[in-house]
Amino acid sequence: MARMRAMHPVPAVLRAQGLVKAFKGRVAVDQLDLTLAAGDRVGLLGPNGAGKTTTLLMILGAIKPDSGTIDLAGHHLPHRRSKAMEQVGFVAGYLPLPENLTVREALSLFAGFAGIRNPQPSVDRAIAEFGLEELADQRNQELSSGQRTLVSIAKATLHQPRLLVLDEPTASLDPDIAGRVRSSLLDLHRRNNTALLVTSHNMREVEALCERVVLMSAGRIVADGSPAEIATQFDVDDLEGAFLKVAADLRGPR
Repeated sequence: MARMRAMHPVPAVLRAQGLVKAFKGRVAVDQLDLTLAAGDRVGLLGPNGAGKTTTLLMILGAIKPDSGTIDLAGHHLPHRRSKAMEQVGFVAGYLPLPENLTVREALSLFAGFAGIRNPQPSVDRAIAEFGLEELADQRNQELSSGQRTLVSIAKATLHQPRLLVLDEPTASLDPDIAGRVRSSLLDLHRRNNTALLVTSHNMREVEALCERVVLMSAGRIVADGSPAEIATQFDVDDLEGAFLKVAADLRGPR
């Protein structure tokens, strides 16, 4: 009788367990568990104040949880944060770019920070993937907010990360550019099996990018499943309806 081949689980690129964080006595994140395997596309959603940004900052090692554990890209935080971040990309509109450098110069600089010894091919690829050819020789201080967001996304993908964390990635982009960005992110996912963790208030964007949604309220996870499963759980037609229902419950009776 032939021996059955052992089944190996897909390794987690992120495993957060029991995360708790409070600020001045107010609990922002309360016993949160979150796991992403390679290639997962997950939306982290919730009304303002739900704890999403605090969760992201803990996951990225920017702030320490009061309790709980985080393993990121095979490294335990906070002690191995620098090694973990070599395999993680982060995009947020509030992250600055070097104002006096051109787009190409800035991408080359960040490629060096990411440990890419020969940055030019990676920079050229990122410029082509995100349609930055006409902006490549402009200084970052000359760019619009939407153009700066495009550069930030390109920057975060230079090192082909295992996990890409995106905080409102297309909030300042025109719809046509936002669509192109989403297509490029999905191409990156398909090409490299990159895991995506996305926060957004644009439910259509989440449905386009993510196959799984984690919905937070008051620091806790209140739903975890596909967009369709979450809509069914809250007895609404779509993900936006579930989001609005959670936001209304958080506000309480009027």
